[in-house]
Amino acid sequence: MDKLGWDFLQQQKHNKDGSFATQAARSATLSLSARQLRELGFRNLRANTIGQRHLKALVAHWQAANLSPATIKNRMSHLRWACEKAGRPGVARIKNDDLGIERRQYVARESKARELPPENLGAITCQYTRFSLRLQAEFGLRREESIKFITAQADQAGHIHLKGSWTKGGKARQVPIRTRSQERLLEELHAFTKGSSLSPSNLSYKEQLKVYEYQLARAGLSKMHGLRHRYAQRRYTELTGRHAPAVQATLKGQMIGGEAGWLGQVATPTVTPPLSDREARLLISNELGHERVAITNVYLGSNKQ
Repeated sequence: MDKLGWDFLQQQKHNKDGSFATQAARSATLSLSARQLRELGFRNLRANTIGQRHLKALVAHWQAANLSPATIKNRMSHLRWACEKAGRPGVARIKNDDLGIERRQYVARESKARELPPENLGAITCQYTRFSLRLQAEFGLRREESIKFITAQADQAGHIHLKGSWTKGGKARQVPIRTRSQERLLEELHAFTKGSSLSPSNLSYKEQLKVYEYQLARAGLSKMHGLRHRYAQRRYTELTGRHAPAVQATLKGQMIGGEAGWLGQVATPTVTPPLSDREARLLISNELGHERVAITNVYLGSNKQ
């Protein structure tokens, strides 16, 4: 291990920012970056001597390897974290445009919602994984949140409470319990987990995540982050009485045929009076655990398209 790799390792030992998944991704990125900078000819670098030319060299190297702008931006977020910890705030604030990273498309042009087919769910033999998927579908949870979920702690009057240690970025949040289907799921979870999380007591989160991934592949399921899209789009309809722009675009493309599934259902608000577009987005953003309303464009599309 060279000096830069050592510096990165020490930073992570003394700063446990973010969720387990964030820390794991950060560790992988920083280790890779230190090695690739050395291979690119930058010797004897330290964390407190990294500059814009080093970041540009990494970006160019990753672009040559045909990595997507989204992947490069994620890696840069971890490098910015390291620069901040090393007392290089000016380097950490260098914009993506200045590094030559293409702008990412943050507006969904069509619905990316996913269903949870009973036949695929039935093919999953791990009961923990099955419940995790159902939580994602019913409450719009992220994968990590659904695995770390402890029903006895989360189930509260009228809502579920997600602890910061379960969530991305360590931000606790609440998601309302609105339907009988959600209530039934929580009842089943209480009986199944008996106060424990949705990870067997003999497995770590990382080990259960591998089980989860294997079970999904075996059952023919993929891109299940689409369950969050489905949750967001249904909430938008409930709150506004209209289909989200991404759903409207998808329905238009399908000529609003019978194959559209739940997307083809009539939009009916469940609140009176219905909320405005912005009011609904604010609420949905909070329920999904995002701080920026603009991120809802990824799930819902935009009326400005």
